[in-house]
Amino acid sequence: MAVELDGPRVAPRSGSARQLVVFLHGFGADGNDLIEIGRAWQRYLPQAAFVSPHAPEPCGQAPGGRQWFALTFRDPNERWLGVNKATPLLQRFFDAELARHKLPPAALALVGFSQGTMMALHVGLRRAVPPAAIVGYSGILVLPPAGNVETIVGEVTSRPPVLLSHGDQDDLIPPQALFQAAQGLAALGVPVEWHLSAGIGHGIDPEGLRHGGEFLARRFGAQR
Repeated sequence: MAVELDGPRVAPRSGSARQLVVFLHGFGADGNDLIEIGRAWQRYLPQAAFVSPHAPEPCGQAPGGRQWFALTFRDPNERWLGVNKATPLLQRFFDAELARHKLPPAALALVGFSQGTMMALHVGLRRAVPPAAIVGYSGILVLPPAGNVETIVGEVTSRPPVLLSHGDQDDLIPPQALFQAAQGLAALGVPVEWHLSAGIGHGIDPEGLRHGGEFLARRFGAQR
């Protein structure tokens, strides 16, 4: 039987949903890790529905936690293979959630943290209809091993606006990953903005949250 994703949800603060924001959590966490951001962002997006699915696999390195794909750091292919393996499941989930709220594909926004950012960027650039926006915290743009951005140009079917945010003291995924991702996205023709949070490690600070909420509000507002 096919795995289907599920996770906590936050309904719109007012009326029926006009936008859908999907949170993709990091390695070893679960959907509960990010869903409270939805409540915090209701001030920016009162008509948005929020959902934060649990990743499909249990995480062996974090009892009770989940993973989008395994990370051993021994195989240079594992990130590339991992994002590709998890993509069809997420694509189906996005489509099902949009249908649940009777929303068009362009009403979708993706927000990732760490491994979730890897997934948000990978899947978001391969949607048939571009999402309204992608916000990626503390993540990486995953490329084929020994490859470069040019090797994935043919796979990119959408170029939604992207905001990347990273802590400048992140010792798990170095802040240099933000600049590599921004350069890669720009080379793909994807409009990208970025924010570096001073004194922050592998996490999201209030300033990063504010930038993310305001970015989504602007991007959804631009659709009207």
